[in-house]
Amino acid sequence: MRRFGTQGRVYPDRHYVVPRTEEIADFITRVKDGRYVVLFAPRQTGKTTFFRMALEALTTEDPTYFPIQLDFQVMRNGSPPIFYDRLSQMLRRHIEFVLQKNKMKQSEDLTQFLEDAQLSDHFSMLTYFEELEILLDNKKVVLLIDEFDGIPQDVVSDFLYTLRTIYLSDELQCPHSVGIVGVKSISQLNYDRSVSPFNIQDEFRLPNFTLQQVQELLSQYTDEVGQEFAPEVIASIHKQTAGQPVLVNRFAQILTEEMDIPKTETITFIHFSEAHMQLLRGRNTNIQHLTTNIRRDRRFESMLMKIMAREEGVDFNLDDDIISELATYGVIQEGSDGMCEIANPIYLYRIMRTFKPTINGLEDAYFSEEKDECFLDYLTPTGQIDMVTLLDNFRDFIARVGFRILQVPDKPQEYVGQHLLYAYLEQFIRSVGGNMYLEVQTGRGRMDLLLIHNQQKYIVETKIWEGNNRYAAGKKQLAAYMELEGTMEGYYVVFDHRENPVPLVETETVDGVAIRSYVIPVMQARPSSI
Repeated sequence: MRRFGTQGRVYPDRHYVVPRTEEIADFITRVKDGRYVVLFAPRQTGKTTFFRMALEALTTEDPTYFPIQLDFQVMRNGSPPIFYDRLSQMLRRHIEFVLQKNKMKQSEDLTQFLEDAQLSDHFSMLTYFEELEILLDNKKVVLLIDEFDGIPQDVVSDFLYTLRTIYLSDELQCPHSVGIVGVKSISQLNYDRSVSPFNIQDEFRLPNFTLQQVQELLSQYTDEVGQEFAPEVIASIHKQTAGQPVLVNRFAQILTEEMDIPKTETITFIHFSEAHMQLLRGRNTNIQHLTTNIRRDRRFESMLMKIMAREEGVDFNLDDDIISELATYGVIQEGSDGMCEIANPIYLYRIMRTFKPTINGLEDAYFSEEKDECFLDYLTPTGQIDMVTLLDNFRDFIARVGFRILQVPDKPQEYVGQHLLYAYLEQFIRSVGGNMYLEVQTGRGRMDLLLIHNQQKYIVETKIWEGNNRYAAGKKQLAAYMELEGTMEGYYVVFDHRENPVPLVETETVDGVAIRSYVIPVMQARPSSI
């Protein structure tokens, strides 16, 4: 039986695989046109699997194409002589592999050429490919280079100029097409300070899975095993992952292999919630990459919080080093309006957890000393969450701690309110045995927390005060989201960092739903002693 793959390449005979039919057709068209195609995307987005599937489809459709697949991952620290020597070996090995796989007769001349050919520099590459084309009976060579950003720094410029020379030549036609795959773009490789040596590139974008593709992937499992996924489970998997391939497969892996759900039962939203919490709090390679990368630079936290909390947003400017790095790591992406977005809600949750102090030093003030309370007191006798008293207490907690907010370790002061609300609600929901999700609806300016307890949803939206108009607009946004989630009560928490903040609590009906709003002052400086 096949399974959902999350480690390295996926194979159609061993794993459930999204066919990517439209994307493969697009790639094949570009190859046939002789283009030099580049794809740079974060790790674990399915790049290698896609291109190998695409080359397989190409050669099945037209055997006159001869694919050569290389991997530069181990080249990074090699000197130019070592690089070209290793390149000679890789080319020979893969050419022989393709000949054997396709049961193609290898001429004596080709055998001798492969034994004798020795690349020494970029000049010898021109002669190598010129002779190779003749010896392969003029087959159209398609050169695919994976992990291209592993190429040594001393080599990259001349290597790319050589490929560019072949591309622009009327005489040299080998390789017919080139595919370059990596994490860093060519402009990030610091090849030199001149004009790009590869300005003939045709950029190819491999998008995340669509909802339809997630449905198709999961249906392969259902067809083989008979176990169905409830439609809301499929929609929720896509929503929480934004179609990120490894996260989608990891969700499915937990649900079908690790939770011991009887195969005769439909996988329901209750199962999804359990799997979601396991994914949010567990460890896997994709999440480890995320958390490792966002810790690389202390400036990342401030930038990520601006993207999440400031409604005016942050321009997706790849000339900015911080934005460029976060995009390279796959943490952020460009939204439809040209502004930065967090890649998916699961990443948002893990970003918040990464930067949340394990102990913020204010937990002892969650409850008033005058009251004998704990989080369980905010459940009604029927097991519902009393959101009004829960958030009233949070408002009072912020007032109680006063300037101590400024002592929360290593937190940008303008975002400390969101961190504290997140920590408060997370501790509450864990105490009562519920789940909490983070949602990204617009990609910036708001952070929606979705609490689920006893199969009932509670929505809390949080923002920073940015004026009366945006305060009012936020209520309309929340009302629209509540309608989408099918809830009739929502909660709106706005942190006011002005020098003279005006606290406010109000409950009103907006577009047919009830919204309770809090404007909570956040102290900006410790009062001077008298």
